[in-house]
Amino acid sequence: MSNSELKNSYNKYYPLPHKGDKRAVLHLDMDTFFVSVERVADSRLKGKPVIIGGTSDRGVVSSCSYEARMYGVHSAMPVKMALRLCPEATLIRGDIDLYNRYSSVVTDIIAERAPVYEKRSIDEYYIDLTGMERFYGCRKWSEELRRYISSETGLPLSAGLSINKTVSKIAAGEAKPDGIRSIDNKMVTPFLDPLAVTRIPMVGSKTGRILSSMGVSIIATLRQIPPSVLTGLIGKNGIEIWRRANGIDDSPVTGCSSKKSVSSERTLQRDSSDITAITALLSDMTERLSHQLRAEGRNTSCITVKIRYSDYETHTIQKKIKPTALDHKILTVVKELFNKLYKRRVLIRLAGVKLSGLSREPLQPDLFNNETGMERLYLSIDNIKKRFGEEIIGRADTLSCRKGEHPASR
Repeated sequence: MSNSELKNSYNKYYPLPHKGDKRAVLHLDMDTFFVSVERVADSRLKGKPVIIGGTSDRGVVSSCSYEARMYGVHSAMPVKMALRLCPEATLIRGDIDLYNRYSSVVTDIIAERAPVYEKRSIDEYYIDLTGMERFYGCRKWSEELRRYISSETGLPLSAGLSINKTVSKIAAGEAKPDGIRSIDNKMVTPFLDPLAVTRIPMVGSKTGRILSSMGVSIIATLRQIPPSVLTGLIGKNGIEIWRRANGIDDSPVTGCSSKKSVSSERTLQRDSSDITAITALLSDMTERLSHQLRAEGRNTSCITVKIRYSDYETHTIQKKIKPTALDHKILTVVKELFNKLYKRRVLIRLAGVKLSGLSREPLQPDLFNNETGMERLYLSIDNIKKRFGEEIIGRADTLSCRKGEHPASR
């Protein structure tokens, strides 16, 4: 493809940016997030191969350490296979509630400091720093934010700073583990060209195989292919992949709004119809979520219960309530909804609870039902948990779940 043809393709499929544009986007990516959180909780895991995943026979890997990856372990792999590849690895069931709490801490730090940020997932963020160069310096600000997050949480994270989301995300990937990479406008093409095409967001394993069959393995080759040819090969995404290979991405950093819900769901170790066991599991999730709401100064006004049967048929039911963050009020509704929902009498595979309609508005006192005593009780429980850890105290019917001894826990 000649230079003139390439330029015409640029102008046809995407207008060239103005020379004066100096967009700056930072991508933050928490390194092996689940594993890192577990290592903060237990320093003995540092430097050792760790696998996070289900502990039952059908469990899959949700995350693994770099030490385990050296043996070929990767996400979505059956745990049985992962342990055959790396038998000395420590297998941890994982605690999504714990990971969500750490994610909330990181989010709060970013929200306090960033002009505009977008939380992409539990461990990924985009921050728009456009215009900050005149006042402080984007690179300096990014380095200081990264150091602060790490010092406050003990978690490693990598960062990429560049002209748009695509390049900054790839740069963060190249900075791993626990590093930072800055790519200015002039360096975008030299930076991208030698990288594998699979480093481009949107290029999954299927698209990667198609490109590989054409002899296209690096981005330099991909960006020389006319967009029309790519569209014919891989469909409508061809143009977008071509643009990204050329370092073009105009997608904005969409500012985050307030958290709309908190939720928890768990797959049972064995499909079960044990109502007592499943109710205890729902109680444990409800207690943890209620504690999280109170810690964040929030109330819920809508409760949803979810179950998935052994045949993977999934059902949900919800109910709106007067705003509250008190366990016993929420749990009463959770049990009521579960009893209404569980009608098939088929074995259950998964159960979950979601609290939505969140608000920070102070609760109006109920003149006919004074909750002051209960609120003081929950305040005392929350203080104990904050001081000694969440597992130190809980409802009697959930203790077996917390210890991992409950037949419905996983």
